[in-house]
Amino acid sequence: MSTAASGPLIQVRDLRATYGVRGSFIDRLRGREAGSVKAVDGASFDVQRGEVLGIVGESGSGKTTLGRTLLGLVEADGGSIVFDGEEIAGLRESRFRVLRRRLQIVFQDPHASLNPAMTIGAAVGDPLRFHGIAGDRDDREARVAIALQRVGLAPARQFMDKYPGDLSGGQKQRVALARAIILEPDVLIADEPVSMLDMSVRAKILELMLELRSELDLTYVYITHDLATAKFFCDRIAIMYLGRIVEQGPAEEIYSDPKHPYTQALLRAIPDPDPQRNVPRDLPRGEVPDAVHPPLGCNFHPRCPKAFEVCGWESRDLRALLEARWTKLSESEFAEERELVGDLDRLDYPATDAVLEPGSGRRADDTANMLGRLRAQAPDDPFWRGVQETATEDDGVHIRFHKPVEPRTLEQGGAIVECHLHDPEALAAAERLRSGPRGKDDPV
Repeated sequence: MSTAASGPLIQVRDLRATYGVRGSFIDRLRGREAGSVKAVDGASFDVQRGEVLGIVGESGSGKTTLGRTLLGLVEADGGSIVFDGEEIAGLRESRFRVLRRRLQIVFQDPHASLNPAMTIGAAVGDPLRFHGIAGDRDDREARVAIALQRVGLAPARQFMDKYPGDLSGGQKQRVALARAIILEPDVLIADEPVSMLDMSVRAKILELMLELRSELDLTYVYITHDLATAKFFCDRIAIMYLGRIVEQGPAEEIYSDPKHPYTQALLRAIPDPDPQRNVPRDLPRGEVPDAVHPPLGCNFHPRCPKAFEVCGWESRDLRALLEARWTKLSESEFAEERELVGDLDRLDYPATDAVLEPGSGRRADDTANMLGRLRAQAPDDPFWRGVQETATEDDGVHIRFHKPVEPRTLEQGGAIVECHLHDPEALAAAERLRSGPRGKDDPV
């Protein structure tokens, strides 16, 4: 038995993983990069032996990269991954290859994860060959048969000589599970394992995975965008947004008392099977921000209905506010208002000082008056809480935003959350800012 048996099986601390992003064709020829994506940005969590930890988030949240980093398929840029008492972040591939007997993955697409030219028996038995286990053919076939039977493909001999094209989607995912468990791993990372299956098959696959957990003493890291299946399957849940874990805790607490506004939004998005129930669907406004240049302060603040002074307001939020308004205007109203504002591209860089230029032939006062009308029509928009002061100059309306503050990791009951709404220091700082002076010629 491992000497680390009494502690978490996996301990992750401040884990970071970054992808380089290339720019134009000419830039690629010159080897220049346009920037980088912090796919995993300081993630910390534990996975206890025998539990199911759900990693939940929208597409682009970084959850798949997180799972691949745990397996060494993506190199960690920083932080720590301790598996069963051993630091595995940054291990050489030769050492990680041995560890993968204990750390296995099931991919999202069962059609793509199986070689169409390889029989089911060969596909399931291939890990044995790769790791030099059960070199005898009869022994290998016996192990394959046991694995297939465990995942419900029985009698196994009827499936071993078939090809992936002969099977349904659910059967292919069972084959993928058989291939993952044949090495008798400790941890199975399941990356959206049921998202591409028919609804009628999903519950059966999840039930099978729970049975395998009990029979084989498996620990799962379950990656999904679907909080509905996570509720059924997971013991604990970690919510990811733009590379950060914004909330984590026992599944029961996450569902009954979500702390982070993003978690609350995800829960409201779960479909209700009762058509008679009128459930509010006030989902986050706007789109997921640019991951190459994430928002200042809290990543979620541009979409958060509860954001306030210190959450990280900046120049790009001003552009988003204007464009969101213009989508609601008629064509003539848009044309009239758009003429009051000049080039918006200057707002595309993260900055706490912005200048909104007047349009051609217009004065800065015209632009300032337009902003004043915008605020009067939507005074409760969280954006206005972030404005520290404004001043109308000859070149346009100068807007200064409050200094952004990075969210801290806080314990709230049985959960851990990164949100200023639960931080007494952030709330006190915002209260002090509310009582501070505003610009003397502030048009908003």
